[in-house]
Amino acid sequence: MSSIIIEKIKSLFSGYFALVMATGALSIGTHLIGMEAISKTLLFINIFAYIILWILTILRMIKFFPEVLADITSHANGPGFFTLVAGTCVFGSQLIIVAGQYEVARYLWFLAIILWVLIMYTFFTAVTIRKNKPTFAEGINGAWLIAAVATQSVSILGTLLSPYLYLGVEVVLFFTLCMYFLGCMLYLNIITLIFYRFTFLDFKYETLTPPYWINMGAVAITTLAGATLIMHAESFSLLNEITPFLKGFTLFFWITGTWWIPLLFILMIWRYLYNHYPLTYDPQLWGMVFPLAMYTTSTYQLSEALSLPFLKVIPNFMVFIAIFAWVFVFIRLFSHLIKDVWLKGRKA
Repeated sequence: MSSIIIEKIKSLFSGYFALVMATGALSIGTHLIGMEAISKTLLFINIFAYIILWILTILRMIKFFPEVLADITSHANGPGFFTLVAGTCVFGSQLIIVAGQYEVARYLWFLAIILWVLIMYTFFTAVTIRKNKPTFAEGINGAWLIAAVATQSVSILGTLLSPYLYLGVEVVLFFTLCMYFLGCMLYLNIITLIFYRFTFLDFKYETLTPPYWINMGAVAITTLAGATLIMHAESFSLLNEITPFLKGFTLFFWITGTWWIPLLFILMIWRYLYNHYPLTYDPQLWGMVFPLAMYTTSTYQLSEALSLPFLKVIPNFMVFIAIFAWVFVFIRLFSHLIKDVWLKGRKA
């Protein structure tokens, strides 16, 4: 059994913190809608998941550092490490909104900023200077947008923490505003490359992996970051002055995310039903659950920020799609662990 666990740690998926992102986003969304029992249950699950994933990640860095370094400097696996940043911030936001734990969230925010700097510049430096680069079709995928997701998550958590700071509120809000715009820049740059791949290069259904849902998830969290800034505008004069612009820009990103949803569902039907691609457990599936949960949460908060109550019709039904997706993938994860670890352990 120990050899199996060691092997699993060695090959741990770099983007596994998407589980924390998906669970945290859904917990916040269900809390806002009033599903407190589900929200609190997801909070407890996320506490456990966050701790376990950090233990596994630290063990992997200690025992298999060359493999970690190879992953973070590759075009294919490197973007997954941004889930450490996004997962930490979404978990911190969940602690504030659902549990009211501001002190813990503050330390998580500082940790996320450090992780953001290390991962952002390690990854982009590595993929820029490496000699043997993959082809365009092999190198770019939806996971690259997690860089934008991570950046927006830092903005959101910092903005949520700002009312509980005694000093430096304006400095923090200026920083989170800058991170918001930086996340917008990263999304617009990367999505251009992804859209080009979608429409002008040969695109096989085998390559349509779940992280392509981040095409929508990245603009969903951008919408949430903008809405959160708008709702805290009275705390910072600069934010108050540019609120009209923020409202328009945030609405732009929300409608972009809304546009992606039908197309992504159609492409999933093309992949799984038309081409009969097997729907087996893959940790990348959490990259599909997170956007659905984040779209639910961001739409609710956008309706609050723009005073558009009729928009709440959307999260009131989208939340059930997000819950179904989360339960489906969680059951697949649980059965996968039993089959892949317990049964193989008995055979060994």
